[in-house]
Amino acid sequence: MAKQQAKGIAEFLFDKGLLTPDQLSMVKLESSNTGKPVERVILEHNMVDEMAVGQARAEFLGLPFISLEGQTIPADVLSTIPEQVARRYTLIPFERKGEILSVVMIDPLDQQVLEFIEQKSGVKVKPYVGVASDIIKAINEQYSASLSGEVTAALKETGGTTPIPEAGKIVVPEGAAPELKGEVIREAPVSKIVAQLLEYGIKAQASDIHIEPLEEKTRVRFRLDGILHEKLILPKKVHDAVTSRVKILSGMKIDEKRIPQDGRFDFSAAGQQIDLRVSSLPTVHGEKIVMRLLKKSGGVPTLPDLGLRGTALKNLETQILRPHGIILITGPTGSGKTTTLYSILSKINSVRVNIITLEDPVEYQIAGVNQVQVNPGAGLTFASGMRSFLRQDPNIIMVGEIRDKETAELGIQAALTGHLVFSTLHTNNAAGALPRLLDMEAEPYLIASTVTCVVGQRVVRRICNACRESFVPLPPVVEDIKKVLGKLYNPKTGELKLWKGKGCKDCTNTGYQGRIGIFEVLPVSEKIGRLVLEREATSQLEQIAVGEGMVTMKQDGYQKVIEGISTIEEVLRVAQD
Repeated sequence: MAKQQAKGIAEFLFDKGLLTPDQLSMVKLESSNTGKPVERVILEHNMVDEMAVGQARAEFLGLPFISLEGQTIPADVLSTIPEQVARRYTLIPFERKGEILSVVMIDPLDQQVLEFIEQKSGVKVKPYVGVASDIIKAINEQYSASLSGEVTAALKETGGTTPIPEAGKIVVPEGAAPELKGEVIREAPVSKIVAQLLEYGIKAQASDIHIEPLEEKTRVRFRLDGILHEKLILPKKVHDAVTSRVKILSGMKIDEKRIPQDGRFDFSAAGQQIDLRVSSLPTVHGEKIVMRLLKKSGGVPTLPDLGLRGTALKNLETQILRPHGIILITGPTGSGKTTTLYSILSKINSVRVNIITLEDPVEYQIAGVNQVQVNPGAGLTFASGMRSFLRQDPNIIMVGEIRDKETAELGIQAALTGHLVFSTLHTNNAAGALPRLLDMEAEPYLIASTVTCVVGQRVVRRICNACRESFVPLPPVVEDIKKVLGKLYNPKTGELKLWKGKGCKDCTNTGYQGRIGIFEVLPVSEKIGRLVLEREATSQLEQIAVGEGMVTMKQDGYQKVIEGISTIEEVLRVAQD
């Protein structure tokens, strides 16, 4: 941009009241003496916020201004301009409508660059004004080498003369072998897209990948630390081909789109072997695919690694060493119940005991444990499996979930005959498990005599260590912490400080990285057993348990907040009553 125009912007900022007369004089003088553009001088001295300067410059030039904060740019739009070009000229395309490509630039008046982009992309460019930091951040995030870069390259292969074939238009000879169908799809660039999605999911430690058809596009979301993040937008034309590729890999019927299907396959990347459980669902805009990623390699975490400590850990470790009884793990879907069960089984696994599990499905394999997967189609259910187990001379039985009266009765019978039984229930807290068994018509005296311990749990996100910073909480927050913790509140000397993550590259600007559990462990004491016999409500059971020393999930969460492990927002998100 010419120096005269730059000076004009300085005057424009002055006219808008963003610069004082003294600042204007100083900026002009320094710019004249050093040769620096006045905008640079203004920003170096922090006279005006960078975003305000950008907006004023857009107004001065009569061009639109845009910030890309929080915006996901479709992969086919990114593919119009290579990453190296975007970095060299500090610009990025963000939208395409017909033959018009919208590009945000720090210098939208550079005609030579505009002509170069139009020649490179083959479309007309509509320039927008942006600020350098915002554009550079967008380039770093959007041209992710592990995802968008490779996907855009694959999408480029689909343009012009090489369109990706849609599933319904693939011509396969009658009676062709499944491998041939696989080859037809594998030849297309879509296989690269699917591979990149899986590799990114593994590297980012995602638990699920969602491929969702919308009205005019397909979005790809990854569940990271329990929260879904939109990471990629694909053009609608490739949706059928992507879903067909996934369905072929997972052994589904590609021509059946009217009903839900399930499948699974293995995938290796970054030195890890991943087992993928795949589910398809017909929606109004097409088939939605969800892939759950399960690691085949890697050790099972210990109980302290999960977040158990203090009295809760001691009580649970005492109960799992008993020779018989029922231990229940409770919480909603996705609260880590299965992981806790695996940690317990790994701890008590030895050559002296026979451990049998019945799961839906088997998520992790533990050496030395006999793991069985339910198969309702073949008649192998939780109830029928339990009956067979008792003829297998087990010491310890783990049943994935108590879902009905029959499974509950068989679990109680196994515990009464000298077996240690582990299972899960979907209840909001530990105390709610006992009334739930009563609802399943289990006899109160049998529950009181067999259930020895109930664990309630949730998972919260950990604060990112790379960008964590401390702050002083507001007085109402401090009062809430004191109220929830009660006598457990034991602050160190001085002002109470909490922690949060600013957001950085390591945590993809979320401020969180990794997860940890918050727990409450309720040993079924004689007093609680009597309350079960009297069919007391959940609230009464919890009140007595707290009186006997149980730390509630919310209290455990708040203790982890004070220690700087997580945030109050996270604890309230998962454990608010």
